[in-house]
Amino acid sequence: MTILLETYKQVFNQLQDFAFLVGGSAEIIDINSKVKQRNFTHTNLFNSFSEESKGQFKRSLQDKPVTFRTDFFFTEKDHLFTEVNVTPLTAVKEVVFLVVVKDITVQHDKELDLLRFSEVIHRTVNPIQITNPEGKIIYVNPAYVNISGYSREELIGKNPSVLNSGKHGSDFWKKVWAKILTGQQWVGQIQNKRKSGELFHTELVISPIIDEDKKVIGFMGAHRDITEQKILERQVVRSQKMETFGTLAAGIAHEVGNPLTSISSLVQLVQRQSNDDFVQEKLEMVKNQINRISKILRELVDFSRPSTHDIKDVSVNLIIREALNIVQYGKKSRLTIFDVALEENLAMVHAVPDQLLQVYLNILMNAVDACEGKRGQIFVSSATRGDCIEAVFKDNGSGISEKNLGKLFDPFFTTKEVGKGTGLGLWVSLGIVRNFGGDIFVESEEGKSTTFTVRLPVKGA
Repeated sequence: MTILLETYKQVFNQLQDFAFLVGGSAEIIDINSKVKQRNFTHTNLFNSFSEESKGQFKRSLQDKPVTFRTDFFFTEKDHLFTEVNVTPLTAVKEVVFLVVVKDITVQHDKELDLLRFSEVIHRTVNPIQITNPEGKIIYVNPAYVNISGYSREELIGKNPSVLNSGKHGSDFWKKVWAKILTGQQWVGQIQNKRKSGELFHTELVISPIIDEDKKVIGFMGAHRDITEQKILERQVVRSQKMETFGTLAAGIAHEVGNPLTSISSLVQLVQRQSNDDFVQEKLEMVKNQINRISKILRELVDFSRPSTHDIKDVSVNLIIREALNIVQYGKKSRLTIFDVALEENLAMVHAVPDQLLQVYLNILMNAVDACEGKRGQIFVSSATRGDCIEAVFKDNGSGISEKNLGKLFDPFFTTKEVGKGTGLGLWVSLGIVRNFGGDIFVESEEGKSTTFTVRLPVKGA
């Protein structure tokens, strides 16, 4: 018996955690040496718990082991956050419990930090993704789900390349991986694609997640949506270009117009005085080219000078229908399906009807040209968007390459064959819409589709 008692004492005192033997009413029977080092003076273990935890401790004094977490007070000022294990000792006749109190203050603080961190990541408006070392997604926050268009279930286990727009090639991503695998942070701007196919731009920071052994165990990618910023940057550049070209256009129209009129008069004079068929044929060719140049000059003049037309209250739907009536019965449109969905009871916009018709016609004819040679489909819609009325024209034609997209509204730029376009239609259209306080936006995927959105402010907005 003495040997057993000595063995118990030795084991009891060798425990690395704080250990107590208590009776059925929590009266203290014995404490181990680790408790004694804390200047512990309580005679009843209830006094080591806060008022909120005393009930929890009382309920743990039962016939089966119980574990719970709480603050534990050795004295009024000396306390720890602990994990308390209460175990009934059934080998003795009396009601006795072994209470082992484990200090988990550091662990608890780390858990709180992790909880706070995860809550911040979860609630932030910036899209966040976390991947394992192989690049498979193991976590996405709601903002990432929202911007990508995919559900969380569709993203977990996938590679972030599921959003790849194709703009950045394999060499680009090899350089990114080469940097982050060494534990360095990578920062850059990328273009991604939503599940719907819509493109968006983000500023991406990829930070390696490193363990205590300085081993990379994952990566966190933090995105900042800069799509609107990119649009604004393009608009600023476009506005600067248009301002410069507007001044240039006025000068060209003036300097070229006068000598062109003289040449045209001389051609007509020679035509009247010559009966030679060969001369007549060649002069007619010259006359046609003069007329083409004159048309370009008129478009330049229309753009470079303020409109003299009266601005009126205009129904966008009425102008769209008029443009469709002109375009859809042309020879080029015979294989094209027009899918029209116009929102009823739209507010009026302030514009010049003929000029707005010119804008819609130009976009529709470009859409028809883009669908040439295939069974084209053009979707036309109108809707209210905040304080604006939007007209959307989407075709399933040849699309526009990324390198040409930024030059689309530049004067004299055209993707059409020589002689089939002046390169002024979209430039003039943008100038017209801007004069009415609106704007034109374009999205395209080469080989698949192009979408033009014409946005005009509601009258009085």
